[in-house]
Amino acid sequence: MGSFVKRITDIQKYGGKPTTFYDAEMLTVYWETKPEIIARLLPKPLKPASRPLVNAFVANYPATNFCPPYREAGLFVLADYNGQLGNYCLSMPITSDIGMAMGREVCGLPKKMADISLNHAEGFMGGTISRHGIDFVSMEARIEDKFNDSAAGEILDEYYGKDIPLYNIKYANAIDGSGFDLMPTLVTQRLVSDVKVYKAAEAAITFQDSPHDPWSELEVVNMLGAVYTVSTNVLEKGRVLELLNPMEYLPYCYLRWDWWENKLQSGSL
Repeated sequence: MGSFVKRITDIQKYGGKPTTFYDAEMLTVYWETKPEIIARLLPKPLKPASRPLVNAFVANYPATNFCPPYREAGLFVLADYNGQLGNYCLSMPITSDIGMAMGREVCGLPKKMADISLNHAEGFMGGTISRHGIDFVSMEARIEDKFNDSAAGEILDEYYGKDIPLYNIKYANAIDGSGFDLMPTLVTQRLVSDVKVYKAAEAAITFQDSPHDPWSELEVVNMLGAVYTVSTNVLEKGRVLELLNPMEYLPYCYLRWDWWENKLQSGSL
């Protein structure tokens, strides 16, 4: 029988283990945007990399070590922290409430529940992400071991390398609404992948404007291409990098929350 109170022995046995995704199937699209867009979206102390790179994925997780199968997506910009390049997450739609809670509360990821599809046809893949009735992202890829940009392979090797770190920010809003109870804290983790399938693809991505999921803000200037992978991924234990200035970070802290201001002001709610 379950209980609201867990035994210390069980917490010691199962708590704190790295999360593992077995045979994760992922389609990741890479493109270049305008440098000023990334500069505007990165909170201090993160800085833009020398190249304005963005990547977005749609994934199917058929088995994990922490919850039933689910689907997930993510949007990242390349960021520099004291000379170390890493992926800063702007959005992570998800179909699992367990995965959402773990990612938000433990890792600081900006996860939101969503409808996510990942479809196959012979030589093609497609993915769609939808929230509040808006298909705000659609991806298509032709799996032919060829990128859109002939230099994409070299660019991905140079800037992403192997298992680059993730940068996220953990915080807790103040109970009185005045700021934060838990000061914004920059944290980092690594996702280590044992890749079984790796295929280059020509890709296209389409955005539909959404006030709650503004992926369209990451304008595509140069589409590099996509990578289709099947891999076992291990999200290693993270660590704290530094505390952030709360007032400087405040405008950036709404990645996990839908923004309803316009509807409220218009009286439609």
